[in-house]
Amino acid sequence: MTSPWVHPEFDPVAFALGPLAIRWYGLMYLLAFLAFMALGRRRISKDPQGSGMTLKDLDDFLLWGVLGVVLGGRLGYVFFYKPEYYLSHPGEILAVWQGGMAFHGGLLGVILAMGLF
Repeated sequence: MTSPWVHPEFDPVAFALGPLAIRWYGLMYLLAFLAFMALGRRRISKDPQGSGMTLKDLDDFLLWGVLGVVLGGRLGYVFFYKPEYYLSHPGEILAVWQGGMAFHGGLLGVILAMGLF
């Protein structure tokens, strides 16, 4: 009998454009950022005075959120999963193209970015 806790194995690459591999999690980040912009613009257009936010504020908020999720996700991976490796190879901490993001680090990064914004 197969355990119900086994995750399915699937290719993390959604599609490739020559040497550039587009991964599923990257597409999900893009989808989330686009949904944020669409829903935020819709809310601002329906009640421009009620939200207290302008379209420029929304763009700035997205930038802070993107930085928070990417930097937080990467630093979460670095410090939660492989701190010894990255302490001995600090030049690779920002090498996001090698993979390594942590959801909980991204969440903390977004919360911090929202607070700073």
